[in-house]
Amino acid sequence: MQLQALSAFADNYIWLLPNDENTAVVVDPGEAGPVFAAADAGLWIGAVLLTHHHHDHIGGVPALLERWPGLPVFAPDDPRIAVPATPVGDGDRLRATGFEFEVIAVPGHTSSHVAYYGAGIGDGVLFSGDTLFSLGCGRLFEGSPLQMHQSLSRLARLPGSTSLYCGHEYTLSNAAFARVVEPENAPLLRRTQEAQDMRDASRPTLPSTLASELASNPFLRCDQPAVIAAVQRRLGRVPTDAVEVFAELRHWKDGFSG
Repeated sequence: MQLQALSAFADNYIWLLPNDENTAVVVDPGEAGPVFAAADAGLWIGAVLLTHHHHDHIGGVPALLERWPGLPVFAPDDPRIAVPATPVGDGDRLRATGFEFEVIAVPGHTSSHVAYYGAGIGDGVLFSGDTLFSLGCGRLFEGSPLQMHQSLSRLARLPGSTSLYCGHEYTLSNAAFARVVEPENAPLLRRTQEAQDMRDASRPTLPSTLASELASNPFLRCDQPAVIAAVQRRLGRVPTDAVEVFAELRHWKDGFSG
């Protein structure tokens, strides 16, 4: 199993997960062109997984269905995803091209956002869309800090060996913020250098692992003394709980210019 990252727009990734017969699951095809190019190079497209309704994650689906009528598409139950799709929700299990996935509801970035977890694929794979990024998390366009914190906490409870495949190449910009929050976090410093080396070589910084994220991503570390202390300095008082720590981190990051 060798996942492929297809670049789309400025910083999106479309993920391809091929099976032994070279038939692939496509995750969040915001553009059709990169998928067509992969197919023209010999990959068969077998199914599509969508994490949320934003156009940069679903915009290529109509063209894919035009080329491959009847292509199975799985998506959150959301009227804003106006393509033929099998609706999925929290706790559902689906099978696509021989791979099995658990659907995890992760509201926050959008109200109907889902993630797909494949426990039996390698050491585990997680397609997190725009909920959990390497060293960061998505903006709260439709959900509350409580919802997003709960969503991230659910993902953080998956095995540490799980490989994280998210929707954007944001690792270095997220690292700049994370290092302001925890400037002495050694795993974060190592991950930042690793990511810089990857980008210098024109390689994606993904996948990460959940173990790495738990050690270095401030949005998964809202119960850690150094993160709490950083938020306390911002607020001028002790935060009431982990949700307030998260809310202030997200507000801080929203205005962060690096």
